[in-house]
Amino acid sequence: MRVDGELKDLAAEVPDTATTEPVTIDSPDGLNVLRHSTAHVLAQAVQKINPAAKLGIGPFITDGFYYDFDVAEPFTPDDLKAIKKEMQRIVKEGQRFVRRAVSDDEARAELRDEPYKLELIGLKGGQKEAAEGASVEVGAGELTIYDNVDPKTGETQWKDLCRGPHVPTTRLLGNGWDIVRIAGAYWRGSEKNPQLQRIYGTAWPTKDDLKAYQDRLAEAARRDHRKLGRELDLFSFPDEIGSGLSVWHPRGAIARGEMEQHARRRHIAEGYSYVYTPHITKKDLFVTSNHLVTYADGIWPPIRMDEERDEDGNVTKQGVDYYLKPMNCPMHILIYKERARSYRDLPLRLAENGTVYRNELSGALHGLTRVRGFTQDDAHLFVTPDQLEAETTKVLEFVLSLLKDFGLEDFRLELSMRDDEKSKWIGEEDVWETATDALRRVAKSTGLELIEEPGEAAFYGPKIDLKVTDALGRSWQLSTVQLDFNLPERFDLEFTAADGTKQRPIMIHRALFGSIERFFAILLEHYAGDFPLWLAPQQVVGVPVADEFAPYLDEVVQKLRVADVRAEVDHSDDRMQKKIRTHTTGKVPLLLIAGEQDRSAGTVSFRFRDGSQRNGVPVDEAVALVTRAIAEKRLVLTDEDL
Repeated sequence: MRVDGELKDLAAEVPDTATTEPVTIDSPDGLNVLRHSTAHVLAQAVQKINPAAKLGIGPFITDGFYYDFDVAEPFTPDDLKAIKKEMQRIVKEGQRFVRRAVSDDEARAELRDEPYKLELIGLKGGQKEAAEGASVEVGAGELTIYDNVDPKTGETQWKDLCRGPHVPTTRLLGNGWDIVRIAGAYWRGSEKNPQLQRIYGTAWPTKDDLKAYQDRLAEAARRDHRKLGRELDLFSFPDEIGSGLSVWHPRGAIARGEMEQHARRRHIAEGYSYVYTPHITKKDLFVTSNHLVTYADGIWPPIRMDEERDEDGNVTKQGVDYYLKPMNCPMHILIYKERARSYRDLPLRLAENGTVYRNELSGALHGLTRVRGFTQDDAHLFVTPDQLEAETTKVLEFVLSLLKDFGLEDFRLELSMRDDEKSKWIGEEDVWETATDALRRVAKSTGLELIEEPGEAAFYGPKIDLKVTDALGRSWQLSTVQLDFNLPERFDLEFTAADGTKQRPIMIHRALFGSIERFFAILLEHYAGDFPLWLAPQQVVGVPVADEFAPYLDEVVQKLRVADVRAEVDHSDDRMQKKIRTHTTGKVPLLLIAGEQDRSAGTVSFRFRDGSQRNGVPVDEAVALVTRAIAEKRLVLTDEDL
């Protein structure tokens, strides 16, 4: 339940004057409580089987929970079977979750054999710095311990440092939970600390809910972009090049090129100018931009260049540190600053598909969604203060329009606002308020769901993040519109106003795809590899009924190629049915089939992805139908669509 807005156990005492609200098990709060309670049962089971295991933390997460353990040997699949069996026993026993408030000294005495818990007690006043997920255990308030109590004897079976709340008894966990996987995790997220064993699990109100989740996981595995990338020959990560660095094969490069070229055409139509900047720069640029301070961990180590020595080896000219760029913005600023700017030049919209490099930990890398080298569809707008709201509106409208071209429709917005603590942001409060109000009005004008996030803005300005839901119901953050008062100040940017005074422009940082690689991965999984006709690497493949009809299909395909359609004829020795299976598996959206009847009549037969066909289509009509479907960027192609 909620008591005056605060989550409480059902066993909590409620004053007569309090306002209470029920919390159902299938609500977001209820699911979090259910999952955290299941994490406690997991930890209890692990320590029942292995009393020497030391406890880390066990928070709820999206769709589940995890718990970290310090154990002498890594968990094995057989260990997990035993742990699940013990969890089932605890659930069936119906142990009660009982809350106790304790002092720091009492907690230390009770948990003296748990070194990680003792460390959290010492950090309880700063839970953000304690560890990811530690807020479920310690906070700024009192310390509490939860006992798992035998309902028959009243004896405590197990206990854990925890803020709660929990479900009343373990029996409420039912059979809607499961153990998912094992992973390694550094204590408090630092490589300097011990590596613990993390067990991930999931929990749902019913067994049917669990089954639906497992089905979603299976579908996600089927759509995994890394798997599809191999099967469809789109991209790879050769060991010889290095972790997190991709190469794009011809078919993947075609689809990526279509994405980039379409976005480029749309940008130019919206008044953007494309620029090019190098991949590497001198240290001083990132000192001025402050990236070497605020983003030091994400920047690759320096490369020492330009040092000169005489014939005796003495340094005659000091070298300079160069860095691979993690961001494009400082270089775009230098383009702005290259000459004097007037209010008549603004807004100035500079765009670039700029490749950047981030020093990601190897354990964080994940296919194309988390890499060390990637390309941002980056743009930076330099605007006058009175242009800010109108330009931001245009940017957001452009973002939504462009993403809809790729078949994405389910959007929501997050507005990140400044922190209450002044030390965490720069500039004047009234400027922040004006900018935040402008972003809020822009966001609300879209009619999309808007969530406001106090304290989540960067130190240099508020921002809007756009999140999209894919075909599996997963949420992805894509586009960002970030206002920046800081960099124009640091680089002393100016423009001459209409009254002749020198004024400071405002920067808008903006990426629509974010990372082109990551966006490609999202689309690949969203479509399960079945790209729309206009994006597909192979758009049309001709399949002759027999070899003698291949020359006829060659003529048809040549007409398609002249019309800028990616088409070819399968001249392999395979039988027709095998060719159809091969290209269907290869996600080719449209097959053209021809036999004697088609050749005699000057027609072809369409075969679509869903297995439907349209027979006897005159060749010129077929070319017109295909080119129109590509031009209209149709998401699905069936007989009904044509």
